[in-house]
Amino acid sequence: MDRLEELLSQGTRIPFSSKVIVDGELLPNIIDQMNVSIPEEIKEARHLLRDKEKQIAQAREEVARILSEAREDAARLTAEHEIRTAAEEQAGRMIEEARTGAQEVCAGADDYAAQVLRELAEHLDSMQNTVYNGLASLERRRSRFSGTDADQSRSSVSDSDD
Repeated sequence: MDRLEELLSQGTRIPFSSKVIVDGELLPNIIDQMNVSIPEEIKEARHLLRDKEKQIAQAREEVARILSEAREDAARLTAEHEIRTAAEEQAGRMIEEARTGAQEVCAGADDYAAQVLRELAEHLDSMQNTVYNGLASLERRRSRFSGTDADQSRSSVSDSDD
């Protein structure tokens, strides 16, 4: 190409036109050289183009693979997140139900304990009354025996005096 440009620059210009007169013997040699070298360059360019197309195809395959993996990872992470969220919500509900149940059990236990203690207090009052009544009865009996024993002792003493 450089030789062709050189030939054109050395050629004679025709006035008032864009035409140039060149040496007719040199031009065919340059054209022959171009015919020989251009097909090789075209072959090389085609080879480079095929290599580039292969690289682009490989890059596209790699991009598709990476995107597929990313989608799978995203789907897996989304599923894990949804499972974790559902588990956390269920755990929260279970904890709340357990708290409510525990409060109900405690309230029921407190009510039961209060009822048992009231019944025990009533039973103790009854037993206390029974104990007081028993003690009072014993005191009355002692008083009767004490008075009778004293009378008997006096009468035994007077009988022996006689």
